[in-house]
Amino acid sequence: MKELSTNWITEGTIDFEYKKYVLLDYLQQVEQNFTEQKIYPCLSQIVEHYRNLVQLKESKSNLSNQFPQQLTGFDLTQFKLQFEKMLGDETYLAEIEEIVDFALPVITSSVEEGKELYQLVEDRLTIFPVGIMPLKPEFGYMMLAEKASKDFRVYQYEITLFENASEKFRGIKTSFVSTYTRSLVNTYENVKVELIKSKKELPNPATFVVESELKLPLQESLLPVAKRTLVRYLYRNFGEA
Repeated sequence: MKELSTNWITEGTIDFEYKKYVLLDYLQQVEQNFTEQKIYPCLSQIVEHYRNLVQLKESKSNLSNQFPQQLTGFDLTQFKLQFEKMLGDETYLAEIEEIVDFALPVITSSVEEGKELYQLVEDRLTIFPVGIMPLKPEFGYMMLAEKASKDFRVYQYEITLFENASEKFRGIKTSFVSTYTRSLVNTYENVKVELIKSKKELPNPATFVVESELKLPLQESLLPVAKRTLVRYLYRNFGEA
């Protein structure tokens, strides 16, 4: 689908009716994706747009600062470019404020719809460990399955940790290993044993099954939601893991 530019409000033609058309056309595509149970990347994109709108709403100076500028000269004494605002009068500010006032509740509604879909998918996931767990399960395997299918996909995962001055953020990296078909012989436990034999660098890998009651688009919904669910499960059950 066609993405909406981060600066969609202030770039190009600044006209309420035109921007309204651009936004509603984009959100119609988002709605279609949600109808098809495709959560990403739409949800993360509209959340970003929502945050940008809130920032614009809270700080009128941000509106002015985003106007395009044109080069008017070069100051040889200070060696810096001289710019003047191409736009900046009250008429344009009022137009942008009208666009923001229209866009904010519309995008908020779309965000809520996406969050409800995310919650629906997450609520239909079941996660459980396979075999003996190591004390620190930062590395291992995630077996991703739909209950209606005998096939399941295996991913090797690694938990990552990002820090800033005040917070820690946990993420997860995954790489696809292979697809297996469940049978009396090919159980989750037996597949784990096979993985251990083939990858000596992980002698006792943490291994988890994430099963979905729903049939979902893999890349747009099932895999990203399963990854986030696994991260929260590990933190809840293994603390700093």
